[in-house]
Amino acid sequence: MKIGFDNDKYLKMQSEHIRERISKFDNKLYLEFGGKLFDDFHASRVLPGFMPDSKLRMLLQLKDQAEIVVVISAEDIESNKIRGDYGITYDMDVLRLIDAFKGIGLMVGSICITKYNSQIAADQFIDKLNSLGIKSYKHYKIPGYPSDIEKIVSEEGYGRNEYIETERPLVVITAPGPGSGKMATCLSQLYHEHKRGIKAGYAKFETFPIWNLPLKHPVNMAYEAATADLNDVNMIDPFHLENYGVTTVNYNRDVEIFPVLNAIFEQILGESPYKSPTDMGVNMAGNCIIDDEVCRQASNQEIIRRYYTCLCDLKRGKDCVEDKYKLELIMKQASLSVEDRPVVNAALTREEQTGHPAASIELPDGRLVTGKTTDLLGAASAVLLNSLKELAGIDHELHLVSPSAIEPIQKLKTGYLGSRNPRLHTDEILIALSISAASDEKAKLALDQVPKLRGLEAHSSVLLSSVDEQTFKRLGIRLTSEPKYEESDKMYHKH
Repeated sequence: MKIGFDNDKYLKMQSEHIRERISKFDNKLYLEFGGKLFDDFHASRVLPGFMPDSKLRMLLQLKDQAEIVVVISAEDIESNKIRGDYGITYDMDVLRLIDAFKGIGLMVGSICITKYNSQIAADQFIDKLNSLGIKSYKHYKIPGYPSDIEKIVSEEGYGRNEYIETERPLVVITAPGPGSGKMATCLSQLYHEHKRGIKAGYAKFETFPIWNLPLKHPVNMAYEAATADLNDVNMIDPFHLENYGVTTVNYNRDVEIFPVLNAIFEQILGESPYKSPTDMGVNMAGNCIIDDEVCRQASNQEIIRRYYTCLCDLKRGKDCVEDKYKLELIMKQASLSVEDRPVVNAALTREEQTGHPAASIELPDGRLVTGKTTDLLGAASAVLLNSLKELAGIDHELHLVSPSAIEPIQKLKTGYLGSRNPRLHTDEILIALSISAASDEKAKLALDQVPKLRGLEAHSSVLLSSVDEQTFKRLGIRLTSEPKYEESDKMYHKH
Protein backbone atom coordinates (compact mmCIF):
# COMPACT_ATOMS: atom_id res chain seq x y z
CA MET A 1 0.00 0.00 0.00
CA LYS A 2 1.26 3.49 -0.85
CA ILE A 3 2.27 5.59 2.17
CA GLY A 4 1.52 9.30 2.36
CA PHE A 5 2.24 10.02 6.03
CA ASP A 6 5.43 9.73 8.13
CA ASN A 7 4.22 8.26 11.42
CA ASP A 8 7.61 8.26 13.18
CA LYS A 9 8.14 11.94 12.38
CA TYR A 10 4.65 12.66 13.70
CA LEU A 11 5.24 10.92 17.04
CA LYS A 12 8.49 12.84 17.60
CA MET A 13 7.25 16.24 16.42
CA GLN A 14 3.90 16.01 18.22
CA SER A 15 5.34 15.07 21.62
CA GLU A 16 8.02 17.80 21.35
CA HIS A 17 5.38 20.40 20.48
CA ILE A 18 3.24 19.48 23.50
CA ARG A 19 6.29 19.65 25.81
CA GLU A 20 7.00 23.11 24.42
CA ARG A 21 3.42 24.21 25.10
CA ILE A 22 3.61 22.93 28.70
CA SER A 23 6.73 25.06 29.29
CA LYS A 24 4.90 28.24 28.21
CA PHE A 25 2.63 28.02 31.22
CA ASP A 26 3.26 27.41 34.91
CA ASN A 27 4.34 23.82 34.13
CA LYS A 28 0.66 22.87 34.05
CA LEU A 29 -1.26 22.30 30.83
CA TYR A 30 -4.82 21.04 30.39
CA LEU A 31 -4.95 19.38 26.99
CA GLU A 32 -8.39 18.77 25.51
CA PHE A 33 -8.08 15.60 23.46
CA GLY A 34 -10.55 15.37 20.58
CA GLY A 35 -11.22 12.31 18.46
CA LYS A 36 -10.32 8.75 19.29
CA LEU A 37 -7.19 7.83 21.21
CA PHE A 38 -7.02 4.09 20.69
CA ASP A 39 -8.46 3.49 17.27
CA ASP A 40 -8.41 6.55 15.02
CA PHE A 41 -9.23 4.60 11.88
CA HIS A 42 -10.53 7.69 10.09
CA ALA A 43 -7.09 9.28 10.32
CA SER A 44 -5.40 6.07 9.17
CA ARG A 45 -7.73 5.89 6.14
CA VAL A 46 -7.21 9.49 4.94
CA LEU A 47 -3.51 9.69 5.90
CA PRO A 48 -2.06 6.33 4.74
CA GLY A 49 0.82 5.56 7.09
CA PHE A 50 -0.89 7.07 10.15
CA MET A 51 -1.25 4.25 12.67
CA PRO A 52 -4.67 4.03 14.37
CA ASP A 53 -3.02 4.18 17.83
CA SER A 54 -0.61 7.03 16.95
CA LYS A 55 -2.06 9.48 19.47
CA LEU A 56 -1.75 6.87 22.18
CA ARG A 57 1.85 6.09 21.25
CA MET A 58 2.60 9.80 21.28
CA LEU A 59 1.15 10.07 24.78
CA LEU A 60 3.31 7.15 25.89
CA GLN A 61 6.35 9.27 25.05
CA LEU A 62 5.00 11.74 27.64
CA LYS A 63 3.70 9.19 30.15
CA ASP A 64 5.94 10.35 33.02
CA GLN A 65 4.51 13.86 32.66
CA ALA A 66 0.90 12.99 31.83
CA GLU A 67 -2.21 11.93 33.68
CA ILE A 68 -5.65 11.39 32.24
CA VAL A 69 -9.03 12.70 33.37
CA VAL A 70 -11.98 11.02 31.65
CA VAL A 71 -15.04 13.26 31.31
CA ILE A 72 -18.61 12.01 30.97
CA SER A 73 -21.88 13.93 30.94
CA ALA A 74 -24.46 13.00 33.57
CA GLU A 75 -27.10 13.54 30.89
CA ASP A 76 -25.45 10.89 28.69
CA ILE A 77 -25.39 8.48 31.65
CA GLU A 78 -29.06 9.16 32.32
CA SER A 79 -30.07 8.61 28.67
CA ASN A 80 -27.94 5.44 28.30
CA LYS A 81 -26.14 6.99 25.34
CA ILE A 82 -24.47 4.33 23.18
CA ARG A 83 -21.04 4.48 21.58
CA GLY A 84 -21.85 3.31 18.05
CA ASP A 85 -18.58 1.57 17.17
CA TYR A 86 -18.55 -0.60 20.30
CA GLY A 87 -22.26 -0.86 21.04
CA ILE A 88 -21.80 -0.07 24.75
CA THR A 89 -23.10 2.79 26.90
CA TYR A 90 -20.87 5.79 27.60
CA ASP A 91 -20.56 4.93 31.31
CA MET A 92 -19.36 1.41 30.47
CA ASP A 93 -16.97 2.88 27.93
CA VAL A 94 -15.42 5.02 30.69
CA LEU A 95 -14.54 1.80 32.54
CA ARG A 96 -13.20 0.30 29.30
CA LEU A 97 -11.03 3.39 28.75
CA ILE A 98 -9.66 3.23 32.30
CA ASP A 99 -8.67 -0.42 31.85
CA ALA A 100 -7.11 0.31 28.46
CA PHE A 101 -5.11 3.33 29.68
CA LYS A 102 -3.85 1.54 32.77
CA GLY A 103 -3.06 -1.55 30.72
CA ILE A 104 -0.43 0.34 28.73
CA GLY A 105 1.04 2.24 31.65
CA LEU A 106 -0.80 5.57 31.50
CA MET A 107 -2.04 7.13 34.72
CA VAL A 108 -5.79 7.75 35.05
CA GLY A 109 -6.19 10.36 37.77
CA SER A 110 -9.96 10.59 38.04
CA ILE A 111 -13.37 10.81 36.36
CA CYS A 112 -15.30 14.07 36.00
CA ILE A 113 -19.12 13.93 35.84
CA THR A 114 -20.26 17.04 33.94
CA LYS A 115 -23.76 18.60 33.72
CA TYR A 116 -24.50 16.98 37.07
CA ASN A 117 -27.95 17.62 38.53
CA SER A 118 -28.47 14.75 40.99
CA GLN A 119 -29.50 12.35 38.21
CA ILE A 120 -30.22 8.91 39.70
CA ALA A 121 -28.19 7.05 37.06
CA ALA A 122 -25.25 9.44 37.58
CA ASP A 123 -25.31 8.86 41.34
CA GLN A 124 -25.36 5.11 40.75
CA PHE A 125 -22.34 5.43 38.45
CA ILE A 126 -20.49 7.51 41.06
CA ASP A 127 -21.22 4.80 43.65
CA LYS A 128 -19.83 2.21 41.24
CA LEU A 129 -16.65 4.29 40.74
CA ASN A 130 -16.27 4.63 44.51
CA SER A 131 -16.60 0.87 44.95
CA LEU A 132 -13.83 0.40 42.38
CA GLY A 133 -11.57 2.88 44.17
CA ILE A 134 -11.77 5.49 41.37
CA LYS A 135 -11.91 9.16 42.31
CA SER A 136 -14.72 11.19 40.76
CA TYR A 137 -15.69 14.87 40.72
CA LYS A 138 -18.93 16.69 39.93
CA HIS A 139 -19.27 19.67 37.60
CA TYR A 140 -22.61 21.43 37.26
CA LYS A 141 -24.57 23.05 34.45
CA ILE A 142 -24.12 26.82 34.53
CA PRO A 143 -27.21 28.89 33.61
CA GLY A 144 -26.39 31.21 30.72
CA TYR A 145 -23.43 29.12 29.51
CA PRO A 146 -21.56 30.09 27.35
CA SER A 147 -22.83 33.68 27.00
CA ASP A 148 -23.03 34.98 30.59
CA ILE A 149 -19.30 35.30 31.16
CA GLU A 150 -19.65 37.24 34.43
CA LYS A 151 -21.63 34.39 35.94
CA ILE A 152 -19.51 31.62 34.35
CA VAL A 153 -16.26 33.03 35.73
CA SER A 154 -17.50 33.42 39.30
CA GLU A 155 -18.10 31.42 42.45
CA GLU A 156 -21.63 30.71 41.19
CA GLY A 157 -20.25 29.33 37.92
CA TYR A 158 -16.90 27.53 37.72
CA GLY A 159 -16.42 28.17 41.42
CA ARG A 160 -19.31 25.81 42.19
CA ASN A 161 -17.57 22.91 40.43
CA GLU A 162 -15.44 20.53 42.44
CA TYR A 163 -11.72 21.12 41.91
CA ILE A 164 -10.11 18.10 40.25
CA GLU A 165 -6.91 17.28 42.07
CA THR A 166 -4.10 16.45 39.64
CA GLU A 167 -0.43 15.59 40.15
CA ARG A 168 1.35 15.94 36.82
CA PRO A 169 2.25 18.80 34.43
CA LEU A 170 0.17 17.47 31.52
CA VAL A 171 -3.48 16.72 32.22
CA VAL A 172 -5.16 15.03 29.25
CA ILE A 173 -8.92 15.56 29.19
CA THR A 174 -10.66 12.89 27.12
CA ALA A 175 -14.17 11.42 26.87
CA PRO A 176 -16.18 8.54 25.38
CA GLY A 177 -17.63 10.84 22.72
CA PRO A 178 -18.49 14.41 21.67
CA GLY A 179 -20.58 16.74 23.81
CA SER A 180 -19.23 15.34 27.07
CA GLY A 181 -17.93 18.69 28.35
CA LYS A 182 -14.17 18.43 27.85
CA MET A 183 -13.58 22.12 27.12
CA ALA A 184 -15.76 23.30 30.02
CA THR A 185 -13.82 20.96 32.34
CA CYS A 186 -10.50 22.46 31.19
CA LEU A 187 -11.71 26.04 31.68
CA SER A 188 -13.16 25.22 35.11
CA GLN A 189 -9.78 23.85 36.13
CA LEU A 190 -8.01 27.00 34.87
CA TYR A 191 -10.29 29.04 37.13
CA HIS A 192 -9.55 26.88 40.19
CA GLU A 193 -5.81 26.72 39.47
CA HIS A 194 -5.65 30.51 39.13
CA LYS A 195 -7.36 30.86 42.53
CA ARG A 196 -4.54 28.72 43.91
CA GLY A 197 -1.88 30.91 42.32
CA ILE A 198 -1.04 28.49 39.48
CA LYS A 199 -1.05 29.98 35.97
CA ALA A 200 -2.11 26.83 34.16
CA GLY A 201 -2.66 26.71 30.42
CA TYR A 202 -5.15 25.21 28.00
CA ALA A 203 -4.58 23.68 24.58
CA LYS A 204 -6.63 21.63 22.15
CA PHE A 205 -5.43 18.52 20.35
CA GLU A 206 -7.74 17.68 17.46
CA THR A 207 -6.40 16.01 14.32
CA PHE A 208 -9.03 17.42 11.95
CA PRO A 209 -9.48 19.70 10.20
CA ILE A 210 -5.73 20.04 9.56
CA TRP A 211 -5.05 23.73 10.06
CA ASN A 212 -2.16 24.08 7.60
CA LEU A 213 -3.82 22.32 4.65
CA PRO A 214 -6.06 24.26 2.22
CA LEU A 215 -9.73 24.60 3.12
CA LYS A 216 -10.86 22.39 0.22
CA HIS A 217 -8.05 19.86 0.47
CA PRO A 218 -9.61 16.36 0.25
CA VAL A 219 -8.24 15.47 3.74
CA ASN A 220 -10.22 18.34 5.25
CA MET A 221 -13.28 17.66 3.10
CA ALA A 222 -13.21 14.03 4.24
CA TYR A 223 -13.45 15.33 7.82
CA GLU A 224 -16.58 17.30 6.87
CA ALA A 225 -18.01 14.12 5.35
CA ALA A 226 -17.21 12.17 8.52
CA THR A 227 -19.00 14.74 10.69
CA ALA A 228 -21.97 15.45 8.41
CA ASP A 229 -24.34 14.50 11.24
CA LEU A 230 -22.73 17.06 13.59
CA ASN A 231 -23.13 19.99 11.18
CA ASP A 232 -19.43 20.78 11.42
CA VAL A 233 -18.22 23.06 8.65
CA ASN A 234 -14.58 23.79 7.84
CA MET A 235 -13.80 27.48 7.50
CA ILE A 236 -10.93 29.93 7.33
CA ASP A 237 -9.98 31.08 10.84
CA PRO A 238 -10.82 34.83 10.60
CA PHE A 239 -9.04 35.64 13.89
CA HIS A 240 -5.77 34.08 12.73
CA LEU A 241 -5.98 35.83 9.37
CA GLU A 242 -6.64 39.20 11.02
CA ASN A 243 -3.86 38.89 13.59
CA TYR A 244 -1.13 37.22 11.54
CA GLY A 245 -2.12 37.65 7.90
CA VAL A 246 -1.88 33.85 7.52
CA THR A 247 -4.69 31.64 6.17
CA THR A 248 -5.43 28.61 8.37
CA VAL A 249 -8.35 26.22 8.61
CA ASN A 250 -10.55 25.53 11.61
CA TYR A 251 -14.16 24.50 12.04
CA ASN A 252 -17.26 26.52 12.78
CA ARG A 253 -17.81 25.53 16.42
CA ASP A 254 -14.30 26.58 17.51
CA VAL A 255 -14.49 29.82 15.52
CA GLU A 256 -17.93 30.67 16.92
CA ILE A 257 -16.95 29.98 20.55
CA PHE A 258 -13.55 31.73 20.39
CA PRO A 259 -14.72 35.26 21.39
CA VAL A 260 -16.35 33.70 24.47
CA LEU A 261 -13.23 31.66 25.27
CA ASN A 262 -11.06 34.71 24.82
CA ALA A 263 -13.20 36.68 27.27
CA ILE A 264 -13.09 33.79 29.76
CA PHE A 265 -9.27 33.62 29.47
CA GLU A 266 -9.06 37.37 30.10
CA GLN A 267 -11.40 37.12 33.08
CA ILE A 268 -9.44 34.24 34.63
CA LEU A 269 -5.85 35.04 33.64
CA GLY A 270 -5.95 38.80 33.14
CA GLU A 271 -5.06 38.39 29.45
CA SER A 272 -5.64 35.76 26.80
CA PRO A 273 -2.65 33.64 25.75
CA TYR A 274 -4.18 33.14 22.32
CA LYS A 275 -5.21 35.37 19.43
CA SER A 276 -7.08 32.75 17.42
CA PRO A 277 -8.63 29.26 17.63
CA THR A 278 -5.68 27.99 15.57
CA ASP A 279 -3.30 29.27 18.27
CA MET A 280 -4.99 26.96 20.79
CA GLY A 281 -4.26 23.83 18.76
CA VAL A 282 -1.13 21.67 18.97
CA ASN A 283 -1.75 19.38 15.97
CA MET A 284 1.35 18.65 13.87
CA ALA A 285 -0.21 16.12 11.44
CA GLY A 286 -0.09 18.48 8.47
CA ASN A 287 3.70 18.72 8.77
CA CYS A 288 4.11 14.96 8.42
CA ILE A 289 2.42 14.39 5.05
CA ILE A 290 5.14 13.06 2.72
CA ASP A 291 3.02 12.31 -0.37
CA ASP A 292 0.16 14.72 -0.87
CA GLU A 293 -1.33 12.87 -3.86
CA VAL A 294 -1.59 9.60 -1.91
CA CYS A 295 -3.47 11.39 0.89
CA ARG A 296 -5.73 13.15 -1.63
CA GLN A 297 -6.71 9.87 -3.30
CA ALA A 298 -7.28 8.14 0.05
CA SER A 299 -9.46 11.03 1.24
CA ASN A 300 -11.53 11.02 -1.94
CA GLN A 301 -12.29 7.34 -1.36
CA GLU A 302 -13.30 8.15 2.23
CA ILE A 303 -15.75 10.79 1.01
CA ILE A 304 -17.39 8.30 -1.37
CA ARG A 305 -17.52 5.65 1.38
CA ARG A 306 -19.25 8.09 3.74
CA TYR A 307 -21.78 8.90 1.02
CA TYR A 308 -22.57 5.22 0.50
CA THR A 309 -22.88 4.66 4.26
CA CYS A 310 -25.48 7.42 4.43
CA LEU A 311 -27.44 5.96 1.48
CA CYS A 312 -27.50 2.56 3.20
CA ASP A 313 -28.55 4.10 6.52
CA LEU A 314 -31.44 5.81 4.73
CA LYS A 315 -32.49 2.50 3.17
CA ARG A 316 -32.49 0.87 6.60
CA GLY A 317 -34.77 3.59 7.96
CA LYS A 318 -32.36 5.99 9.66
CA ASP A 319 -33.37 9.65 9.51
CA CYS A 320 -30.34 11.17 7.78
CA VAL A 321 -31.78 12.99 4.76
CA GLU A 322 -29.99 16.22 5.72
CA ASP A 323 -26.70 14.31 5.98
CA LYS A 324 -27.28 12.99 2.45
CA TYR A 325 -27.74 16.52 1.09
CA LYS A 326 -24.55 17.67 2.78
CA LEU A 327 -22.58 14.67 1.51
CA GLU A 328 -23.88 15.23 -2.03
CA LEU A 329 -22.62 18.81 -1.81
CA ILE A 330 -19.20 17.66 -0.57
CA MET A 331 -19.05 15.13 -3.42
CA LYS A 332 -19.82 17.91 -5.89
CA GLN A 333 -17.25 20.29 -4.37
CA ALA A 334 -14.62 17.54 -4.57
CA SER A 335 -15.64 16.76 -8.19
CA LEU A 336 -16.33 13.14 -7.24
CA SER A 337 -18.87 10.54 -8.34
CA VAL A 338 -19.36 6.91 -7.35
CA GLU A 339 -17.63 5.99 -10.61
CA ASP A 340 -14.38 7.24 -9.02
CA ARG A 341 -14.53 4.12 -6.85
CA PRO A 342 -13.37 1.25 -9.14
CA VAL A 343 -14.91 -1.56 -7.03
CA VAL A 344 -18.39 -0.11 -7.58
CA ASN A 345 -18.46 -0.58 -11.34
CA ALA A 346 -16.79 -4.01 -11.05
CA ALA A 347 -19.47 -5.31 -8.66
CA LEU A 348 -22.39 -3.84 -10.62
CA THR A 349 -21.06 -5.17 -13.93
CA ARG A 350 -20.68 -8.70 -12.48
CA GLU A 351 -24.24 -8.52 -11.12
CA GLU A 352 -25.55 -7.44 -14.53
CA GLN A 353 -23.65 -10.24 -16.28
CA THR A 354 -24.77 -13.03 -13.94
CA GLY A 355 -28.17 -11.87 -12.73
CA HIS A 356 -27.07 -12.51 -9.14
CA PRO A 357 -25.85 -10.24 -6.32
CA ALA A 358 -22.11 -9.65 -6.66
CA ALA A 359 -19.20 -8.12 -4.81
CA SER A 360 -15.77 -6.81 -5.75
CA ILE A 361 -12.42 -6.32 -3.99
CA GLU A 362 -9.53 -4.22 -5.33
CA LEU A 363 -6.13 -5.83 -4.69
CA PRO A 364 -3.01 -3.75 -3.86
CA ASP A 365 -1.81 -3.87 -7.49
CA GLY A 366 -5.16 -2.54 -8.77
CA ARG A 367 -6.58 -5.88 -9.94
CA LEU A 368 -10.33 -6.17 -9.40
CA VAL A 369 -11.59 -9.51 -8.10
CA THR A 370 -15.31 -10.30 -8.15
CA GLY A 371 -17.61 -12.95 -6.72
CA LYS A 372 -21.31 -13.72 -7.12
CA THR A 373 -23.96 -15.43 -5.02
CA THR A 374 -24.14 -19.20 -5.57
CA ASP A 375 -25.98 -22.10 -3.94
CA LEU A 376 -23.03 -22.58 -1.56
CA LEU A 377 -21.72 -19.06 -0.92
CA GLY A 378 -22.98 -15.52 -0.62
CA ALA A 379 -21.31 -12.92 -2.86
CA ALA A 380 -19.22 -11.56 0.04
CA SER A 381 -17.89 -15.04 0.86
CA ALA A 382 -17.19 -15.78 -2.81
CA VAL A 383 -15.21 -12.58 -3.42
CA LEU A 384 -13.27 -13.13 -0.18
CA LEU A 385 -12.26 -16.63 -1.23
CA ASN A 386 -11.45 -15.50 -4.78
CA SER A 387 -9.27 -12.65 -3.46
CA LEU A 388 -7.29 -15.02 -1.24
CA LYS A 389 -6.73 -17.28 -4.27
CA GLU A 390 -5.47 -14.35 -6.34
CA LEU A 391 -3.14 -13.15 -3.58
CA ALA A 392 -1.77 -16.70 -3.20
CA GLY A 393 -1.46 -17.31 -6.95
CA ILE A 394 -3.87 -20.25 -6.80
CA ASP A 395 -5.90 -21.25 -9.86
CA HIS A 396 -9.45 -19.91 -9.67
CA GLU A 397 -10.99 -23.28 -10.57
CA LEU A 398 -9.37 -25.08 -7.63
CA HIS A 399 -11.67 -25.77 -4.66
CA LEU A 400 -10.00 -24.72 -1.40
CA VAL A 401 -13.03 -25.93 0.54
CA SER A 402 -14.78 -28.85 -1.13
CA PRO A 403 -18.56 -28.71 -1.68
CA SER A 404 -18.85 -31.93 0.33
CA ALA A 405 -17.38 -30.07 3.33
CA ILE A 406 -19.74 -27.12 2.90
CA GLU A 407 -22.94 -29.20 2.67
CA PRO A 408 -22.87 -30.47 6.32
CA ILE A 409 -22.43 -26.87 7.50
CA GLN A 410 -25.46 -25.85 5.44
CA LYS A 411 -27.45 -28.72 6.93
CA LEU A 412 -26.47 -27.62 10.44
CA LYS A 413 -27.53 -24.02 9.71
CA THR A 414 -30.91 -24.80 8.20
CA GLY A 415 -31.79 -28.05 9.93
CA TYR A 416 -30.72 -27.34 13.50
CA LEU A 417 -29.93 -23.62 13.94
CA GLY A 418 -33.09 -22.27 12.31
CA SER A 419 -31.43 -20.30 9.50
CA ARG A 420 -33.37 -19.80 6.27
CA ASN A 421 -30.24 -18.93 4.30
CA PRO A 422 -28.09 -22.03 3.60
CA ARG A 423 -25.24 -20.09 1.99
CA LEU A 424 -22.06 -19.62 4.03
CA HIS A 425 -21.33 -16.18 5.49
CA THR A 426 -17.82 -14.76 5.42
CA ASP A 427 -16.96 -15.88 8.95
CA GLU A 428 -18.18 -19.40 8.18
CA ILE A 429 -16.17 -19.74 4.97
CA LEU A 430 -13.03 -18.54 6.77
CA ILE A 431 -13.54 -21.17 9.49
CA ALA A 432 -14.11 -23.83 6.81
CA LEU A 433 -10.94 -22.65 5.03
CA SER A 434 -8.93 -22.85 8.25
CA ILE A 435 -10.11 -26.45 8.79
CA SER A 436 -9.07 -27.35 5.25
CA ALA A 437 -5.69 -25.67 5.84
CA ALA A 438 -4.85 -28.32 8.44
CA SER A 439 -4.48 -30.94 5.71
CA ASP A 440 -4.26 -28.99 2.44
CA GLU A 441 -1.17 -26.91 1.54
CA LYS A 442 -3.08 -24.77 -0.99
CA ALA A 443 -5.74 -23.91 1.59
CA LYS A 444 -2.99 -23.06 4.10
CA LEU A 445 -1.30 -20.81 1.52
CA ALA A 446 -4.62 -19.00 0.90
CA LEU A 447 -5.25 -18.61 4.64
CA ASP A 448 -1.79 -17.06 5.05
CA GLN A 449 -2.91 -14.21 2.73
CA VAL A 450 -5.61 -12.97 5.14
CA PRO A 451 -3.41 -10.18 6.66
CA LYS A 452 -2.96 -8.75 3.14
CA LEU A 453 -6.69 -7.95 3.00
CA ARG A 454 -6.30 -5.10 5.48
CA GLY A 455 -6.81 -1.73 3.83
CA LEU A 456 -8.35 -3.11 0.62
CA GLU A 457 -11.46 -1.55 -0.94
CA ALA A 458 -14.65 -3.59 -1.50
CA HIS A 459 -18.17 -3.05 -2.80
CA SER A 460 -21.33 -5.16 -2.73
CA SER A 461 -24.22 -4.80 -5.17
CA VAL A 462 -26.67 -5.41 -2.30
CA LEU A 463 -26.82 -4.70 1.43
CA LEU A 464 -24.95 -7.37 3.36
CA SER A 465 -25.88 -9.06 6.62
CA SER A 466 -24.44 -7.60 9.81
CA VAL A 467 -22.31 -10.78 10.12
CA ASP A 468 -20.62 -10.14 6.77
CA GLU A 469 -20.22 -6.41 7.44
CA GLN A 470 -18.58 -7.10 10.80
CA THR A 471 -16.25 -9.73 9.32
CA PHE A 472 -15.10 -7.29 6.62
CA LYS A 473 -14.58 -4.67 9.30
CA ARG A 474 -12.49 -7.01 11.46
CA LEU A 475 -10.41 -7.95 8.43
CA GLY A 476 -9.77 -4.24 7.77
CA ILE A 477 -11.54 -4.30 4.38
CA ARG A 478 -13.18 -0.96 3.52
CA LEU A 479 -16.64 -1.97 2.40
CA THR A 480 -19.40 -0.02 0.68
CA SER A 481 -22.75 -1.37 -0.52
CA GLU A 482 -25.52 -0.37 -2.87
CA PRO A 483 -28.59 0.77 -0.91
CA LYS A 484 -30.81 -2.14 -1.94
CA TYR A 485 -31.82 -5.48 -0.44
CA GLU A 486 -31.16 -8.82 -2.11
CA GLU A 487 -34.85 -9.70 -1.73
CA SER A 488 -36.39 -6.37 -2.66
CA ASP A 489 -39.99 -7.64 -2.63
CA LYS A 490 -39.94 -8.33 1.13
CA MET A 491 -41.18 -5.94 3.80
CA TYR A 492 -38.95 -7.18 6.63
CA HIS A 493 -35.19 -7.44 6.31
CA LYS A 494 -33.02 -8.88 9.04
CA HIS A 495 -29.74 -6.96 9.31
